[in-house]
Amino acid sequence: MLQTKEMKNKEQTKEEIVPISQLSKQLGITTRTLRYWEEMGIIESVERAEGANRGYTPYIIRRIKFIIKLKELGLSIQQFQELYKVYGDARRTDIMVPKLIAILDNHINQIDSKIARLASLRNEIVEYREKMTAKLDAVASTDDQSL
Repeated sequence: MLQTKEMKNKEQTKEEIVPISQLSKQLGITTRTLRYWEEMGIIESVERAEGANRGYTPYIIRRIKFIIKLKELGLSIQQFQELYKVYGDARRTDIMVPKLIAILDNHINQIDSKIARLASLRNEIVEYREKMTAKLDAVASTDDQSL
């Protein structure tokens, strides 16, 4: 069944619409972040009369919470956009979940690679520190012998 814009608006008016300022306080994010995500096409606010504040339905709020969780995991805006594109208007989780799993697998691989590079860097720093400590000890023992 196709829904017209008017039918969607009627459905939205049945749901509680949370204003952007209230939602940003509830979720601990800025209104600018919400506007940016809207500009990037990963969330949308309800249609509003001219001059009215942005508002969000419970469905969009759930999606925003999901985005916040993915952001905490280190996913990028581009990855959010990919997921939203796959999820699309059909709002079918069974289509989105395999893509999410692929994105998470790729992210895990990137994290593992970064951990390996950081571990290598740590080893280099420890070795360099040991060399500097040995030099300091050598200088100190030379100074002690001259007394």
